[in-house]
Amino acid sequence: MPTIGDYLDLSAGQAVSQWRSILRRTPRPGARQEDFTPVETLLCLAASLVFNHRRYRGSTAHLAEEPIPTLARLFRRPNGSLIAKMGNLDGGLAHGARYEVHVASTLLADPGRLEATYRLILEAGREAGIGPDDLPDFLGLESGDELQLLGQEELTHSDLEVAVREKVAAWSRKAPDLSEQVTERLLMAAVRVGQHRFARDVLHNHGHRCAFCGLGVKTKGRAAQRMLVASHIKPWRVSTSAERLDPQNGVAACPTHDVAFDTGLLAIDHELRVHVRPDVQEAVRADPAARSSFGSPPLSRRLLLPEGATAPAERYLAWHYANIYQRS
Repeated sequence: MPTIGDYLDLSAGQAVSQWRSILRRTPRPGARQEDFTPVETLLCLAASLVFNHRRYRGSTAHLAEEPIPTLARLFRRPNGSLIAKMGNLDGGLAHGARYEVHVASTLLADPGRLEATYRLILEAGREAGIGPDDLPDFLGLESGDELQLLGQEELTHSDLEVAVREKVAAWSRKAPDLSEQVTERLLMAAVRVGQHRFARDVLHNHGHRCAFCGLGVKTKGRAAQRMLVASHIKPWRVSTSAERLDPQNGVAACPTHDVAFDTGLLAIDHELRVHVRPDVQEAVRADPAARSSFGSPPLSRRLLLPEGATAPAERYLAWHYANIYQRS
């Protein structure tokens, strides 16, 4: 039985050895699956940054998107096994191993440590002879980028505390053997991961360009970091759990237009027309600096969406118009 140290203190040599044992597996239909190695479990944890396992249950596991199908083939396991393991890691399955929850809460609370572990496992896989087609770099770190959880600027510590406090008591009844500290750490990490996936989906849907002015900066062929923000239309702190994760409750914006939208200087109506507050329009006429941000151009009269993109949901736009724009 693995210990917490087998995960948190995994060495390069141990990882290579585990990869080689995985490659030697022969699928045996109907036979009991081999226990997950730390390498497999840790990659399932890393995959939670890009894959929401809660969307797939039982008969829908075969529909899971990447990287689950490719990892499942590499592990010689069905998709459902990886999805179940992800449920163990976030405490969603009552019968899951408790040490896995400790591992998940520790690494998700420390992105730098999770990044180092992921890189070690990827490098060990390459040493064992596994190429990118069979073991994809689904976090995009082999090119030299650093792991960053997107969208975290929208979460204040006080908002996180309130959101977690509501769930700690329920978790204590569900998993009485977990300390309150571990429970809080895991719940906070789950919120941050959910926010990361939300921001990633919103930025992708908007083509990594500001929906108000079209700004999109690339460096070395990739979208520049921190030049765009994926912000909730109905703010995170007043949204339900489902609304917080809904990409249709998000809009991609450059920092200037993100703040303007959040504070009610801008609004979007149900026809996706962009509204500018009258006092801002006055400033545009009188001030060249204001005109450079809120004149037309660069500000579009309608929300800019790439072909095939999903538009923000009308119910969120209506909430923002009534509660932020009109009350500002």
